[in-house]
Amino acid sequence: MATIIIEVMPKKELLDPAGKAVLGALHRQDIHGFQEVRIGKRFELHVDGEVTEAHLATARTLADDLLSNGVIEDVVSIRSEDSPA
Repeated sequence: MATIIIEVMPKKELLDPAGKAVLGALHRQDIHGFQEVRIGKRFELHVDGEVTEAHLATARTLADDLLSNGVIEDVVSIRSEDSPA
């Protein structure tokens, strides 16, 4: 079995209120050195057998049409990984 991983993040030019809240929490915990936190989404699509180009093409379509909102989000990564045995 293999996994296709799709990562979606808010567009850089948009505010990320959840990320700002996490950054504030880090600072309140006296954890410094981080300038920004951005929070996104990760989707895992599990495939029986090996990932094919057809699987990846379908994943790209899903990422653009269903799993992300193109107005406010970017699909930043679509990759396959072997699942641990």
